[in-house]
Amino acid sequence: MLLDTFGRQAVDLRVSLTDRCNLRCTYCMPEEGLQWLAKPSLLTDEEIVRLVGIAVRDLGVREVRFTGGEPLLRPGLVGIVAACAELEPRPELSLTTNGIGLARTAAALKQAGLDRVNVSLDTLDEDTFHTLTRRRRHHDVLAGLAAAEAAGLSPVKLNAVLMRGVNDHEAADLLAWCIEHGYELRFIEQMPLDAQHGWDRSQMVTAEEILTLLRARFELTPEPTAARGAAPAERWLVDGGPARVGVIASVTRPFCRACDRTRLTADGQVRNCLFATDETDLREAMRAGADDEEIGELWRKAMWGKKAGAGIDDPTFHQPDRPMSAIGG
Repeated sequence: MLLDTFGRQAVDLRVSLTDRCNLRCTYCMPEEGLQWLAKPSLLTDEEIVRLVGIAVRDLGVREVRFTGGEPLLRPGLVGIVAACAELEPRPELSLTTNGIGLARTAAALKQAGLDRVNVSLDTLDEDTFHTLTRRRRHHDVLAGLAAAEAAGLSPVKLNAVLMRGVNDHEAADLLAWCIEHGYELRFIEQMPLDAQHGWDRSQMVTAEEILTLLRARFELTPEPTAARGAAPAERWLVDGGPARVGVIASVTRPFCRACDRTRLTADGQVRNCLFATDETDLREAMRAGADDEEIGELWRKAMWGKKAGAGIDDPTFHQPDRPMSAIGG
C-alpha cells in the first residue's frame, strides 16, 4: 500500500503522459509555450505501463487517470490504455483532456478500455475561448464532448475555471448548458500552477462566489458529506436533482485530509502532492535495472513523506517551479 504518516492511503494515480499542449491557456502557460522535455527524458509507453502495473498490482492503486499537458498528443495513448485495461486487478481508467482531437479518438479509446473522460471547457463563447486559450479551437472541444458521449465514455465531466472579468458571468449559463447535454459540470478554483507565476489570489473567483452566481438561477442542495468520500469536488443537486454540479475549492477549502492521490510525471518522477517541491525519480531507477519490488519500495518511501497539507490556503504560499503541464493535473 501507499501510506503516509497521517494514515492516508493513495489509491488514485495521476499519470502525466506529456508536458506538451496544443492550447496556451492564460492560467497555465505563457503564449509562446514552454521549453518542452527532451524525448529521451520522457517515459516510454512500455515504462508507463510497467509503472502503472506496479502501482495497481503491488501498491493498491485502484484508479488511474491519464493527464498531460494534453494526453491526446501522446502517439501511443490508445495502446497504453489497452495495456492498462488488461492489468489484474483492472483499475478504473479515465482521461483528462482539453477535448481537441477527442472527436477522432473517443471510439478507439472506449474500445481500448477507457471508462470515462473529463474535458476542460471554460466558456460557451468562441471569442472568450480565444481570449483564454489563445487558440480558435472551440468547435473542436464541442465536437470532442459529443463524441465522448456517443462513445459511452460516461459520465462525461466538464471542468471549468472562472476568471474574474473574463468568463465569471457565464457560470449559470455553463451549468444550464451542461444539464441540457447531460454533462456533469465541475468548477475549479484557479490554482497557482501557471508557469509565468502570474497567479493573483485576490483575482481568483472563489467557491463561495461561484455558488452565489449559480444560486441566482438554480436551487442547490448539498449532497451528504459521506457521498463525497475522497473526491475533491463538493457537489450539489441542482433544482432537486438528478443533475449535479461540483466545486473544487482547492484554495479556499482544501481537501488535503482526505487526499488519496499519487502522481507520476511525464519524465518518471513520483510526486506525493500536486504542490510538492520534492520528487522521487523512478525513471532512472528503472533504467538502471531496478526490479519491481525495488521500484515499489521507492514509491512507498515517497508517499510516506507526504505533508499534512499543501499549504495552498496560506496567503504566503509559494508555488512550485514546475509548471502544471509537466506535473499533470
